[in-house]
Amino acid sequence: MNYKIGVDIGGTFTDFFLVADNGDSLVHKTLSTPKDSSEGFITGLKEIAKKLNLQENVFIDNIDTIVHGTTVSTNALLTLGGAKTALITTKGFRDALEMRRGVREKRYDNHYKNVTPLVPRYLRFTIDERTDAERNILKGIDYAELDNIISNIKREKTQAIAVCFMNSYLNSENEKLTTEYLRKVLPATFISASYEVLPSVRFYDRVSTTVVNAYIGVVVDSYLKSLLGKLEQLNFNGKLMVMQSNGGVVTPEIARKIAAVTVLSGPAAAPIAGAYYANLLGFGNCITMDMGGTSFDASLVVNKQCVTSTNGDIDRYRVALPTLDIVTIGAGGGSIGWIDDGGLLQMGPKSAGSSPGPISYDRGGRKPTCTDADLILGYLDPNFFAGGKYRLNKIKADDITGKVLGKPLGLNAEEAAAGMYRVINMNMAQGVRQVSVERGYDPREFLMICAGGAGSIHAGEICRELEIPMFVVPNVAPIFCAAGMLLGDLKHDYVRSYMSKFSEIDEPTLLLLFDEMKAEAIVTLFAEGIAEGKIQYIPSLDLRYVGQYHEVPLEVTMDKIYDFDLKHINQSFHKEHNRQFGYELKEEGTELEIINIRLRAIGITEKPRSLSGNIIQGAKTLEEALKGRRMAYVPERDEMQEVPVYDGDILKNNFLINGPAIIEQINTTIFLGASYNCESGIGGAFIVYNKELMPEGLKKTERPLMEMSY
Repeated sequence: MNYKIGVDIGGTFTDFFLVADNGDSLVHKTLSTPKDSSEGFITGLKEIAKKLNLQENVFIDNIDTIVHGTTVSTNALLTLGGAKTALITTKGFRDALEMRRGVREKRYDNHYKNVTPLVPRYLRFTIDERTDAERNILKGIDYAELDNIISNIKREKTQAIAVCFMNSYLNSENEKLTTEYLRKVLPATFISASYEVLPSVRFYDRVSTTVVNAYIGVVVDSYLKSLLGKLEQLNFNGKLMVMQSNGGVVTPEIARKIAAVTVLSGPAAAPIAGAYYANLLGFGNCITMDMGGTSFDASLVVNKQCVTSTNGDIDRYRVALPTLDIVTIGAGGGSIGWIDDGGLLQMGPKSAGSSPGPISYDRGGRKPTCTDADLILGYLDPNFFAGGKYRLNKIKADDITGKVLGKPLGLNAEEAAAGMYRVINMNMAQGVRQVSVERGYDPREFLMICAGGAGSIHAGEICRELEIPMFVVPNVAPIFCAAGMLLGDLKHDYVRSYMSKFSEIDEPTLLLLFDEMKAEAIVTLFAEGIAEGKIQYIPSLDLRYVGQYHEVPLEVTMDKIYDFDLKHINQSFHKEHNRQFGYELKEEGTELEIINIRLRAIGITEKPRSLSGNIIQGAKTLEEALKGRRMAYVPERDEMQEVPVYDGDILKNNFLINGPAIIEQINTTIFLGASYNCESGIGGAFIVYNKELMPEGLKKTERPLMEMSY
């Protein structure tokens, strides 16, 4: 029997989702190992072998594919733990990296500081070369000047070099010659060149992305090299694929070269899985929320497609590669509660992580966290956390929360925990607003898909705040990203800058650029083992009204490109601009201009037949699944009440559960407030709807909610 495994390394837990070729599946979690993430990765594989009662070598030999999402690059950037990096750029542009685009994020805050450049000024070197805006090389490379720079780089013992020249996106000859020379003279140094990373207009976006790639490249390369070595020691002969920020997967070789494609590697799988589940339920639009141990991620799926952005900032560092539009905030199970200078209760963004972890983990943590609050409020069973794998210390959590937060606020431990619960729910609701309302979408028109071990405890209050009538807890919610990784296709994004007014577009030139990108994609995907019949192409254009500062990406079809149907593209742009910004300039006759053309090449991979989760014998009646009753906080009533507790792992039939209630599973817990009802077990998922907000046609009728859409 062969296996496919999705592996998602988070800040607290490393999640595994295994699917066998006969359709059986298995969910597994193990604690992450922040010092070396690959250790938790390997430990998890060994633990799964024991779960399956297989010898380690037999299990490893039967693994066909591992798809891996990693936070290594993200953490290196967020903690400024990347490599010592130098920058070589065109003379006169040494400070462009630090000046950025000249726009202050908080223009009225006189104390607001610029982000610290990843390359300090003394490591930013310039070379007297120049390519003009017409692609002409006005001055070539002086190798004596380059040798002098190399001497300084050697003296400073830098580990990585970023190379980005002015106008190299039009003609990369000088940049290529420099890069080739550097790789020859400094073979042990990681070299990142903008013509390989992001050959498009806008110098700051290009130089920042290239520098980020160099800065994290050494860390990612080292990690993947270590992981591949450990897998080799286990005699792993299958394929290892790495999740990209755009929702696709790539080989480790590409991830090691262009590390910047992995900056949102882990969270990117959630919208992929969200689109899959929404489609199963008959929905084209959904919001995915994924609440883990350290962070909360929200993303959007519109018309069955994950929303993508090319203007991503990771902790204020620009990464202008296509990424899924994901809003990440510091709100997870490990988020620490604290009191600010004004005496107000706050939650996060700092997290207790897996070490020392929440107070209740009994690993030395002394700061109250979201998990501690959920335990105090009765949502978690201290003897059934992770199916009983970990015991939680409720007495200690209650005592310290009361002293650290309750006493200063004049509250007891339960009241302080209720405050923590409300605050973190509001924080997460704001995160959902950022990815929906601020993008021109009404969250009330979307299905919410809830993921993460802690997400379904909080989803009801988030949806109630946003007036979202229904949310779904999939059967694989606790390891949603790990499951989504098995649904990813090989994806490669290409870009060419082509600036022209619509009336002046040269058709042969435009089509030639698309043909170049298509040819490049075919070579790459063929090398990855994808047959020509398994390749899809999705073109898009970066467009704007003449005189605008920002462009709007517009997805089109290859037919519209090769038919040169500018009229259709023009009309589509007006509609999209109106949706995003509330106005269009169609009637005024304002002309459009094109900035960039893009091509996404998708290599279709084999998918699991199902994502059914662990298979357990189902209960015949709702009473059979009743585990007991316990006191839990009901937010609609602002008090602790005795509520029924059901075993969610055996609720496989179409039962109707009235809130307030708790549904416990091995790896997650669902809390139903007084406003909610839940249908269980349809396809292994739980459909939860607000009795007050749900449209009449979607309330419990002759047919299951699973079969309906709105």
